[in-house]
This record gives sequence, structure tokens and C-alpha cells, in this order.
Amino acid sequence: MANAFSKEEKVAFDQLLEGFNDALVMSRNVTVYNYNQTDAARTTAMPGVPVPPISPAGANFGTVWRPQPYIMTSATTTPGIGITFADKTQLTVPASITTVKTSAWAMNSVELRDALQEGRLAAGANQKLASDINVALMQAATGLGSLVVPIGTPAGSFDDIALCDTLMNETGVMGDNRYLSLSSRSYNGLAGNVVGSTRSFGANNRSDKAFERAYVGMVSSFDTYKQDYALRLTGNTQIPGAATIATNGAQANFVPKATDVTVAGVLNVDNRFQTVAVNNGALFNVGDAFTIEGIEAVHLITKQPTGQPKTFRVVKIVGNNVTITPPIISADNAPTEAELQYKNCERAGAGLAAAQVTFLNTTTADLNCFWHKSAIEILPGRLAIPENAGVAVMRASTDQGIEVVMQKQFNIASSLTEYRLDVLFGTAVLNTEMCGILLFGQ
Repeated sequence: MANAFSKEEKVAFDQLLEGFNDALVMSRNVTVYNYNQTDAARTTAMPGVPVPPISPAGANFGTVWRPQPYIMTSATTTPGIGITFADKTQLTVPASITTVKTSAWAMNSVELRDALQEGRLAAGANQKLASDINVALMQAATGLGSLVVPIGTPAGSFDDIALCDTLMNETGVMGDNRYLSLSSRSYNGLAGNVVGSTRSFGANNRSDKAFERAYVGMVSSFDTYKQDYALRLTGNTQIPGAATIATNGAQANFVPKATDVTVAGVLNVDNRFQTVAVNNGALFNVGDAFTIEGIEAVHLITKQPTGQPKTFRVVKIVGNNVTITPPIISADNAPTEAELQYKNCERAGAGLAAAQVTFLNTTTADLNCFWHKSAIEILPGRLAIPENAGVAVMRASTDQGIEVVMQKQFNIASSLTEYRLDVLFGTAVLNTEMCGILLFGQ
């Protein structure tokens, strides 16, 4: 074939893939779901299968409903006395393959004399695509993570990270496979704290690493990672009480359900979100983190109150209707079995017609995120590119199953050799109460 890859290009592609694997920091620490690509193609246009409400703009290359972890209830029993065998509700989350990322370049016959230049371009493309995947996962985690830890000072203390650990423990998140991704400023501030706090222990390898390489490692049950980029969350300067949410009546107490009967048939329900009535939608911004007067967090397994306000995030605003995550499931009004299973908060009394909202992101700051590995998924996709259409194609998969495709063709009219690298993937947050954000300077 005229457009066949040379031996040198094949070697370069193998080396490029090794570097691509090394750069996928975020995807190594989330769950990978390998969705059958034929099924993905067939479900793309199925009626009644909605795109997740916060998925990236653009095409939907296949949606699959992924199960959330079961949360079960228990009861005190006495031998000889009958028990109730109640139906349990399995909740699911829509996960979509939504993103194609491409890096393309062209080289003329003069430029191709420098083989090193060609390799540098490929390495740069590799770096950008790996960054795109990491950023997509970071956007998913920081956009929907509902556990919020606001700190009034700049980063620099073990206690800051310990608060994230405490919040996860109080919520009932498993103690293993926890990760924390910090902006460079926050991470290096913490490294400075490690240097100072451990140096008195004599020959201390951890202190030496923190001093020489700004390396932190595991802190308060989290494996920590440094971002060379940082997403930012705009501060909301509304005074406490300016914004209110109605937490009385049935509209505030969310009732989880696995399916819903509609004119289109029986459809799965996404139970991560709830729409609530507010006094003025203009006081809210997408991404805001907040607490609600009278709404207290509970341990998701034991259902015991934690004594701490429940934290929420804004994901969508339409007029005075605001979509939040997680929903308010207080199970305090003739609760169904599903409400008892998935209860996540205590609601004071019957709720308030105008419960005060307190925003936690009071100043614009870097988004540091923490999560449990099972809370976030990446869905690798596969591009079906014909290999007998005059274009040379090489493909290989990363350790996480993400396929990287490289194509090459020569245009005789322009004397240009064109290259492109492609990846196809999707991300999903399965449980917004198992991941969150750490904000400094609030």
C-alpha cells in the first residue's frame, strides 16, 4: 500500500503508546467498563434512552445503564416471629461514550527529511490526547462530586486532607481505593507541611522526598496526585440566606425508583439528581456547592445522623427550578422501602417553605477533588476505521483499554503527508456521594 507505515513509524508508535500509558494518571485510578462496541452503536439512536443531563455537548456514541451499589436495610427479629420480605430497588446510572478527541498534523516532503521532527509532533499529539482524557475525568469528578470541604486558608496542612477523610468516613464510603488530586499550588503547599512536620524524626525518607521532589504520597488514607493543570470554580458571593429552597412537602423529599412508566414505555430513572424550587434562580450558578438549613447528613449504611450539614452541588438551572445532586432523601413521610434503602439526610421537622442556602464556594479557587475508585468510570470506545481504503491505520490499546488509532495518508496534489491520532471514550460518575471537592481560601 502506498500509504503504509514505515518500520521507523511503527517503532515510534509503540514508544508513543508507552508514554500515553504513563500520562493517564486519572484513568488508572477509576473503574474501567468495557462496553460492547456493537451494542454501543446500536443503542445510539434508540428512542427513550436519554443522554445524561451533564454529558459533554456533542454526539452520543452509545448509552448503557450502569448499576449503582446496593444499600440494604435491616431489622431486629425474634425467632418464631415472621419477617417481611420487601422488594429491593436497584438504581442505575446512564453512562455514555460521548467524546472523540483528535490531534492532526501534516508534513510536506521537505519537512519529512527530519525524522526527529515527525517524532516530536507525534509525542506532542500523544501528550495532548492524554491530557484530554485526564481533564474529562477531572471535570466529571469536580462537576458532580457532592462531598464538599471548604477551607478558609491556603493549602498547607495535614488537617485539610484529614477533613476529606473524615467526611468520607462519616458518609460510609469504603476506606480503600481513595484518591486525591490536588492543583500544583495546593500539592506543593502540602509537601512543605510534610517537610516541616516530619523532619524532626531524623533520617526521614518521606521528608527528603517532599523537600527534593515536592512528593507527598499517601496522606490520611488518600493516594495523592499533583495536577499540572487546575480547573477552577467561580465563587458565589451571595450572603447566607439570600437564596432559599423549599424543603417542605413531597417535592423536597425525593423518592428513588428504578423505572418510570411513560408514553414511550418503561424507562430507567437517573436518581442522582433532583429538581427543587428556589426563590430566585439567578442567585445560583452551575457548579455551586452549598448547604441547606435543616438538612443534616447521615451515614449511608447505618442511617445515623452525623451532626454535619449535608452538602449539595448545582448541576442545572432553569428559571427558579434548580437541579441538584444528590437528591434530598429524608425518608420521613410514610417512606417507601426504596427511601429507607437510600436515605441520605435528616430533614428537620416537615421542612421549611424557605430554607436558607449557604454557599460554600465564596471565592474563586482551584478545584481539588477526591473520590473512591468505584464512584467514577471510564468507558473506552473503538473507532471502526476501514483499513483497505487507501489510508494506513495502526491501533493499540492502553493498559486501561483505551484504544489509540493512528492514521496516515499522502496527498499527491499538495505533496503533504497527513497524520492523525484519535481516541474515543466516555466518563460517568456512578455515585456523586462517593466523590467530592476540596476548596482552599474560602
